Amino acid sequence: MPWYSEEKIEEVRSRSDVVEVIGSYVKLKRSGNGYVGLCPFHSEKTPSFHVNPSRQMYKCFGCGVGGNVITFVMEYENYSFPEAMQFLAERVGVELPKGEMSAEQREREGLRSLLLEINTKAARYYYAKLKSPQGRQGYDYLRARELGDETIVHFGLGYAGQGGDELYRYLKNEGYSDSVLKETGLFKMDERGVYDKFWNRVIFPIMDVNNRVIGFGGRVMGDAKPKYLNSPETKLFDKSRNLFGLNYAKQGKRKNVILCEGYMDVIAMHQSGFTNAVASLGTAFTEQQANLLGRYTKEVLLTYDSDEAGVKAALRAIPILRHAGLNGKVVHMEPYKDPDEFIKALGAEEFEKRLSDAQNSFFFEVDVARNSYDMHDPEQVTAYYHEIAKKLLVFPDKVQRDNYLEAVASQYGIRKDDLRELVIRYGSQLPDGYQELPAERTVPQKKKTQEQGITHTYRLFLSWLIETPELYPLIRDKIRPEDFVEENFRIVAQMLYQQLEQGELLPAKIINHFTEVESQKMIANMFQTDFQTAMSLQEREKALNELVLRIKEYSIDWKMRSLTDMSELQSLIIEKKRWQTPEKLHISLKDGNS
Repeated sequence: MPWYSEEKIEEVRSRSDVVEVIGSYVKLKRSGNGYVGLCPFHSEKTPSFHVNPSRQMYKCFGCGVGGNVITFVMEYENYSFPEAMQFLAERVGVELPKGEMSAEQREREGLRSLLLEINTKAARYYYAKLKSPQGRQGYDYLRARELGDETIVHFGLGYAGQGGDELYRYLKNEGYSDSVLKETGLFKMDERGVYDKFWNRVIFPIMDVNNRVIGFGGRVMGDAKPKYLNSPETKLFDKSRNLFGLNYAKQGKRKNVILCEGYMDVIAMHQSGFTNAVASLGTAFTEQQANLLGRYTKEVLLTYDSDEAGVKAALRAIPILRHAGLNGKVVHMEPYKDPDEFIKALGAEEFEKRLSDAQNSFFFEVDVARNSYDMHDPEQVTAYYHEIAKKLLVFPDKVQRDNYLEAVASQYGIRKDDLRELVIRYGSQLPDGYQELPAERTVPQKKKTQEQGITHTYRLFLSWLIETPELYPLIRDKIRPEDFVEENFRIVAQMLYQQLEQGELLPAKIINHFTEVESQKMIANMFQTDFQTAMSLQEREKALNELVLRIKEYSIDWKMRSLTDMSELQSLIIEKKRWQTPEKLHISLKDGNS
């Protein structure tokens, strides 16, 4: 738990209406006793994101995320638990305890906050080093790339010195332990000692959308390899879920976002007034990054390098953007390689024209495909037309597909009826519900098998008990919290039973006990398992008894396997035999308890 009392956490949660808070991020529509909307955590066209005002919880039945209002803010804003508490407390006018934290309190607050603190200090250290005589090489490099001092300050650029452990010694003097410093990704620790991961490199602090330093990129001075080095994955830094420059781009007035390849492209473009530029972080563009962009724009302009590698990167990114519901366009920069070169050669005004003339991403794909065929060979032309027909099937909406079909036929001189016939032919060969998936997911996936195991039984039981609390008097003497073998389920069952004993039912309050967002989502998932509600009274009664029997038998078997005192074995055997004659322990439902 954080240093906030349980009472204070519950005060903030209970005063922060989940519908109101989520509704400020997601367009919600009334549906029955709750609300539905498009999930902000994955791409979808049919709403599967449900908000339950009575439980004060949310659940997406598409991607599985769920939780209470604190969970949502942590997940959406990428906040830690204390940061989410502060955000919500300010929103509803609750005053939280203030004052400096002790070392013990910092430990309780969690590793994540410590890492943010260390990264901030490391960024300041790198910047100070750049401005010192020892950082002259890095500063001269940035100036040679025509970056002004204002831009250097704006992005917090720095320099990692020539020494092997300067940053390490600085942070040790600040009082951080090796166990914590090891988690930052800033150091290499082995039997030979501790070494700074970044040295003799210009440093690019990587910030999340809330302007917090979560990692670093470094460009080496000289010809050493690798040329660019990024922070490894840490508790803070997931390169597939963040974008360099998005913290600034989201504040811009432009309606689109420019997607670049690297740090220097983004920085040069911001300096030239294109403050809507972002870049992926040393990795291919991902679905998570596309979904993140979808929060701020509906149009993405691709400015990848104009070489072969850049074309391939664009072709990988286009279906990802399309799958996320984003309109992708490709900016052509020939004869220059990248935006930085283009702007230096022709200026910002000419680059603005190229942005305005950006090519529709589907036509870009068609043009690239055309280069693989000999358009003077009738057989090759035929094969090319067949490929276009297959490509048109990426549009599941018939109206959209027909619009593209007509535009392609007109632009490439293809008979419209012939192209439509090919599209119909290939479309009939596809399975129902087909839609294009991003490149890394085009391999057919095996259908998810139904969740099995005792945890599914636990989830069904807890969900049913929350949905129908009047069952509690019927089962409390048969299934006790200690019958839940898995620790998290046991903790949740203890809290739920305590609430029911006291005559209150607040599943969202139980989530308060957990401060990590993944734990909160896991706990929320325990409460929101789909169940066959369209069952007769007799069927519900049979299902409930089967759940109770399975939980009890599993509990007894687990105790028997874990025995250290064999004198207890006889009583467990007798108890199991009693449960094997379930008619003596049968739970009978009435219409009021179903």
